[in-house]
Amino acid sequence: MTKENIMTEALPFGPGALVVVAAYVLSLLGIGFYAHKQRRKDDMQDFFLAGRNLGFTILFLTLYATQYSGNTLLGFSGATYRNGLSFLVCVHFMTAIVVCYLFFAPQLYRLSRENQFLTPGDFIYHRYQSQALRILVTLIMVYALANFTLAQMRTLGTAFAGISQGRVPVWAGVIGLALVMLIYESLGGMRSVAWTDAIQGGMLLVGFIILMGLSFSQFGSITDTINKLASNPETLHKIRPPNAEGARNWISFILLVGLGAAIYPQAIQRIYASRNAGILKRSLATMAFMPLVTALVSVMIGLLMAAHLPGLENEFSESGLIPSETVLTQMCLELMQQSAFGYWLVVIIFASLLAAVMSTADSALLSISSMITHDIYGKTFRPDADQAHLTRVGKCITWIFMFPLVWAALAYEGNLIQLLKIKFELLVQCVPAIYLGVHSKSLNARTVITGLLMGLAVTMILIALDWSSVSGIHSGIIGLAVNLTICFLGMIKNSRTF
Repeated sequence: MTKENIMTEALPFGPGALVVVAAYVLSLLGIGFYAHKQRRKDDMQDFFLAGRNLGFTILFLTLYATQYSGNTLLGFSGATYRNGLSFLVCVHFMTAIVVCYLFFAPQLYRLSRENQFLTPGDFIYHRYQSQALRILVTLIMVYALANFTLAQMRTLGTAFAGISQGRVPVWAGVIGLALVMLIYESLGGMRSVAWTDAIQGGMLLVGFIILMGLSFSQFGSITDTINKLASNPETLHKIRPPNAEGARNWISFILLVGLGAAIYPQAIQRIYASRNAGILKRSLATMAFMPLVTALVSVMIGLLMAAHLPGLENEFSESGLIPSETVLTQMCLELMQQSAFGYWLVVIIFASLLAAVMSTADSALLSISSMITHDIYGKTFRPDADQAHLTRVGKCITWIFMFPLVWAALAYEGNLIQLLKIKFELLVQCVPAIYLGVHSKSLNARTVITGLLMGLAVTMILIALDWSSVSGIHSGIIGLAVNLTICFLGMIKNSRTF
């Protein structure tokens, strides 16, 4: 059974569900038109950073919606079903992201206000005075986000096909929702994205809370679940602690995702867009609690289903691995069959899934557009261009870039999880340039470029050799270790302090 068949045939959604989702999609377009009217200037600061005027509620919800995607619901629950309690690592690496924000975000915000940064590349150039390094970091980030957006677009079409119960095919869902995102993003820029993120983030949070309540009422407590897993020889391994290599993989994964996700360009641009430092700090402090009501809920869903419906691996996959989508789908199927109330709650949950994917995809797309326009086109080819021209170019790039992404999302048949993993393996090589650059002046452009290229080379060689991990340590972390060693040696040589 294919992914599409699982999503479209397993859940008996009716026309009413499609009406609800259609109303939600139309509301996004309405927000786009309203955001367009609220624009104050035809410049890049206003379009890509909402005039640096995001308040606490909007900033927190847009950060939340950007960090937690559809993969949090689908992927995390499926991974927990397969791996058991060991996938509690997702709670740790989602928390690690916030910890990493706190390491550099306040200082980066101050610098962005003083120097009017628009993209991560602006900080790179300001700090190292190297256009070559700016372009290198920008290209890595664009590639990473393109992979990320491709995966989100695929999930977007699949989820919409599921909601419509196959009435809308996957390709139509991908194209249709891509057009919706392009329209409201082109109209209002960051305002549209942030305001729609606020709705989408709110829906996602409500969806998680509903799902948690329903799952415990239907399948019992977590204590009962653990006891049930322990009593079944086929599932006993899912509550055992990881071995030494598994523990190293756990730590490596926390570092990879925590360090890498914190420097998502869309996250950095939200740091820039905060109205003031106090709002930024409060938003990040609130974000620290979100893994407990998001990632942890996904873990509990995976455990509940592993205990309640063991053996789905054999039922749905010849390889012995359950498609991630199946776990959540199976739980929702049982909930829908209980009552009309359960049916509509599941509709809300899947609408939340759709919202989560859209909020992540539109944020990534806006960041890609801003970096290509500002860091490459504006700074390299048209440094004399005015702000209005660059803003128009940014809108055009958003549309142009979406076409190959949609095509790739529809054509790609490989492992999307692997795409996401490669994204982090490469993105994490930019960590020294940002993390160390914010706090130290004893690091120059030549050292950073050398470390970054060597880290990339080591990572890509290991990936090419099909060594995604060495003794449990991810190839990206090994590359980062080489990268950091070069940077620290350079800092010692330069022996200057910030």
